[in-house]
Amino acid sequence: MGGEGFMELTSKQVGVFKGMALAMLTAIVAIWAAIVLDPFNYAQASMLEDRVTVLGLSLILPTLMLIVSIGCLAKYRFFSPEDIDGSGLTSGTKRAIILQSMLQNTLEQVVIAVGVYTAWCLLMPSAWLSAGLVCSVLFFMGRIFFFKGYSHGAPARAFGFALTFYSTVVLCLVLVVTQVASL
Repeated sequence: MGGEGFMELTSKQVGVFKGMALAMLTAIVAIWAAIVLDPFNYAQASMLEDRVTVLGLSLILPTLMLIVSIGCLAKYRFFSPEDIDGSGLTSGTKRAIILQSMLQNTLEQVVIAVGVYTAWCLLMPSAWLSAGLVCSVLFFMGRIFFFKGYSHGAPARAFGFALTFYSTVVLCLVLVVTQVASL
């Protein structure tokens, strides 16, 4: 009876786990370094105007990746007779379905990031604001890895997905813990 309830992981699951673990470690180290080192020198950015500027800067790269996702799908559909009418009127070719999936995931990630980055920039100590920009860069890099790996399966896209997701999640967890601790 030993081993009941324990499932051996497939090679794909192991690959996904490795990508996720590396991304989580990357996110934690990068956010910690940004908080401790304040690489963009925001310690004196205490005015609301300064914080809103940091927020705006933090949102540029995630928004750019959403624009890229939309543009890739639109370009593909334009040149594909089977897909030009859009997913509402066609079943979609395999490539259109992949691009739509990448767009959907990017949109979901951007929505989460906008909320977390906004709260971070408005609520956290000035010297910690660099972490928002660092996470924006991690988001951008994560999307590139996700896009490049997507068609090669879950293990190939895991690091990119997780770098995008975990950088935002870790930032959110630090935000929540800090805010609860200050009550």
